[in-house]
Amino acid sequence: MRALALITVLLFALIMPAAAADVTAAQEVIRAQEQAFGRDDAAAAYSYAAPAIRQIFPQADIFMSMVQQSYAPVYRHRSFEFGEARTEGDWIAQRVDIVDANGEAWQALYTLERQADGSLKITGCTLRKAGQAV
Repeated sequence: MRALALITVLLFALIMPAAAADVTAAQEVIRAQEQAFGRDDAAAAYSYAAPAIRQIFPQADIFMSMVQQSYAPVYRHRSFEFGEARTEGDWIAQRVDIVDANGEAWQALYTLERQADGSLKITGCTLRKAGQAV
């Protein structure tokens, strides 16, 4: 029985750092895109979008225009803080708490997926005012 408990603990110890590393990598991708928005660097921001997003918005300037119009709190904000994250296989969901330029609180839920080349790309972002029911 002790051996089984020890094996279980060791397996969790091996899994947890991988999940933590994946979350850290996902946060780095989200942060890099957020900083690109802040510099109005459409090409850099677009580079973090997954292929499915690139199919919908086939050029960086079209993508940037969509973000400016539909995701203003992501595009310009006072604060951008990472919250809870969940991982499952090659998929990561990361909550971000945002205070927009007008001082209103928002929650964004980013989804990312590991690509065939090993990189993480943003597959989507849902945005809602903080405190709103889902």
